[in-house]
Amino acid sequence: MSPAKPICLPPRALFLPLALALMPLLFLGGCAIRAPQARTASTRTPVSPLAPAGIAGPNGADLAAANSPPPAINVGAPGSSAPAADSTAAGSSVTDADHPSGGNAAAGASANLPGPPADSLVTAKATDLFARIRKGFKLQDVDEPAIDSQVNWFANHPDFLDRTWTRAQPWLYYIVGQLEQRNMPRELALLPVIESAFEPYAYSRASASGLWQFISDTGRRFGLKQDWWYDGRRDPIAATGAALDYLQALHDEFNGDWLLAIAAYNCGELTVERAIQRNQRLHRPTDFWHLRLPAETRSYVPELLAMRRLVADPARYGLEFNPTIPDAPYFVVIDTGGQISLKVVADIAGISIGDLYELNPGFHRPWTDPTGPFRLLVPADAAEGLQQTLAQLTPDQRMNLGHYTVQRHDTLARIARAYETTPEELRELNGLSARERLVVDADLRVPAPDIQLPEEVERAARLVDRSVRYGARGRTRVHIVRRGDTLYAIARSMGTSVHTLAVLNGINPRDALHAGQRLRLRAGSRIARARVHVRRHSRASHAHRAGGLVATADAADGTDRAPTAHSGHRLKYVVRRGDTLYRIAQVLKVTVHELLTWNKVDDARSLHPGQVLVAFVKTQS
Repeated sequence: MSPAKPICLPPRALFLPLALALMPLLFLGGCAIRAPQARTASTRTPVSPLAPAGIAGPNGADLAAANSPPPAINVGAPGSSAPAADSTAAGSSVTDADHPSGGNAAAGASANLPGPPADSLVTAKATDLFARIRKGFKLQDVDEPAIDSQVNWFANHPDFLDRTWTRAQPWLYYIVGQLEQRNMPRELALLPVIESAFEPYAYSRASASGLWQFISDTGRRFGLKQDWWYDGRRDPIAATGAALDYLQALHDEFNGDWLLAIAAYNCGELTVERAIQRNQRLHRPTDFWHLRLPAETRSYVPELLAMRRLVADPARYGLEFNPTIPDAPYFVVIDTGGQISLKVVADIAGISIGDLYELNPGFHRPWTDPTGPFRLLVPADAAEGLQQTLAQLTPDQRMNLGHYTVQRHDTLARIARAYETTPEELRELNGLSARERLVVDADLRVPAPDIQLPEEVERAARLVDRSVRYGARGRTRVHIVRRGDTLYAIARSMGTSVHTLAVLNGINPRDALHAGQRLRLRAGSRIARARVHVRRHSRASHAHRAGGLVATADAADGTDRAPTAHSGHRLKYVVRRGDTLYRIAQVLKVTVHELLTWNKVDDARSLHPGQVLVAFVKTQS
């Protein structure tokens, strides 16, 4: 083996300069490795699962898309969003606390960056109202063929859904807010899709009307005013309150079972109660899916549950709800301070008369109801200063009316033709009864010549006018209350009793009357015995079943007999199919307990058609 060659090392004096030359390079290399960690930790912003991942900035706005048109949002994928400007930020959903370097590693660096501090949590608002609705779902999704069938129909008719959501945009935010205040299932906000497809002017063959499809008598039962000027069934504000009251009462009646409550909303309480009793006798389950109910109701509840399933995950069924509905109020409620012309309000607000009626479908005349409600809905961007301006108008400015001096040989029909209106409208504007005649030189208020109602409003008005004219010819007569009228005076002039009129019109005998109110009277005014019929409607589209009621009042000479053992007038009530004690008690303005006591009934479910109940109704004459 040969000896190893010796290695020549540089002199020691050369090591020190070489080390000094390499140290800056080593320092810079270490900084290049650590710097990205510090930047990544400081720029991460925690993102809500319902918010687009590209959110940045203190207001929760996507800075990259702020000036570009919003893309179509698939509400079935809450976590999806438009592409973000910063791909690194869009791909990160880790908070600072989750990072190995710790939540406070770059607190100083993040203080100079836009947006919230790195150690704060950001909860972004839902992009649309559907996300908020999903959060409040309470009904259980069950595996039933009936639901699958309805889902397939909706999924195969996306145009129907697009039109429905477009019509729902003004109202859905308000309905969801009302459900949240009452802590009711948010699925109920989808019920107008089934009832009316969110069409306020929907009118069924059973005369059901509005978003929630109330028939006239059920509407009055839950406080919805209906007269020549206004129909509360078409007023989304009033009708929503009435519908939720009704649904909550049904929920309580059926021991908290929402599916039974929804079924009863469609077919009536007694129908559901009898189906339950039948299954109990046969020792069968009494939930909705095992009850024998009308075919319409058997599809009604699955329709709502199908809509729930679609809203929960539309992408699963190849749907994309467009347009999305913003989670923000669409309208503002203003106080009109009294009766006013809708055209005047529209002109001051700078919107079209059609847009104003679209938000106020309860009114079907050129003016609001003189007895209220004294409110109008206007678009949120047109409300500023409107209420203050209306308060400064003179009475003539508010009503937008003209004046006409009655001439000899004038008739209301002739004047109405000249002003392109109807005799009924002239009577209402001037407080004239059907029996009053014109007086020469009298001043009449007449509509301004430039008033033209939207087509759907004119159609609603014609329905009211037609029912009034039909009533005058046949089954019923209508009395328009004038200032100073009392129920006693009207009953006396018609040869009937106070409580008979009260039952016929679904009011309390002690209620105060107001000018313009319409009271139904029987054809043939001199009646000794009054029979009140409220027919039970069968409808093809979804409308409430008010049940059938027949009340017979003993009034031999216009007054009622009352035994000394009870206070009030004696009233006989003949039970008809669809009645419940709760409903009868509401109509007669008594309590269920009183009905049970007076009739010695032990079981509230023992009613049967033809059964005669006795009640003692207090009246004020």
